[in-house]
Amino acid sequence: MINKTKKKESEFIDIPIAILQDRNVAILESVAEYLHSEKSMKYSEIARLLNRDQRTIWTVCNRAKKKRMVSNKNIASCKNTIKKKKKEITNLSKKSTKITRNKK
Repeated sequence: MINKTKKKESEFIDIPIAILQDRNVAILESVAEYLHSEKSMKYSEIARLLNRDQRTIWTVCNRAKKKRMVSNKNIASCKNTIKKKKKEITNLSKKSTKITRNKK
């Protein structure tokens, strides 16, 4: 009798720890997103590697993408607010300089 089952080779993939810095995204989301976008792995390959269903991997990747979009929008919004406040402060300081010059 011939044994047709293949021996499963252990697979190791280096994953940089820096992908885990964003605390808004879960570890599984970060890892799955990294493997899909940076290592160009298919959802089915990631699922097999992580012992998950490929539909779960798809869901997790999309959830991470949405979280990052919201996070980036919030950052952009904060940057815009800071720029507006800086302009307001600059304008106020220019006005106060004009007022003090006129008083003399």
